[in-house]
Amino acid sequence: MKHQQEELKPGLKQRHLTMISLSGVIGAGLFVGSGIIIGQTGPGAILSYVLAGLIVVLVMRMLGEMATVNPNTGSFAVYAREGIGEWAGFTTGWLYWFFWVIVIALEATAGAAIIHSWLPSVPVWIISLSLIVLLKLTNIFSVKSFGEFEYWFSIIKIIS
Repeated sequence: MKHQQEELKPGLKQRHLTMISLSGVIGAGLFVGSGIIIGQTGPGAILSYVLAGLIVVLVMRMLGEMATVNPNTGSFAVYAREGIGEWAGFTTGWLYWFFWVIVIALEATAGAAIIHSWLPSVPVWIISLSLIVLLKLTNIFSVKSFGEFEYWFSIIKIIS
């Protein structure tokens, strides 16, 4: 019995990657939450955004250097495990998972609020649940369907 290996093929086009990147950088929460925060706190909020952005750039730079020196197939939690200890890798991995659980719910709610302005008769929770189910279904089928879904919803997010 001969085992046949499948080769990985790229499923995302350049347009998918570009729009997913732009949308990810912008984020629905930026549109929904920034106006309120800036209105309540004034220019200090903008300074906070700049400082947080600088920290993100520095962290990403450090992760890039660690990945160059020590390429690994795991996530960035591997670097925490190797550099600080097993507990740090474990904690980083679970905190990252928890972050995405919260972000998916937040992004779905923010997206639902935007869509709700177009469809005011549909409750926000139904739109939010529909977005999460739709995203899950596209992830189950194929990378190409995920890319198309993200591409069109990224356009909606950027245009809104």
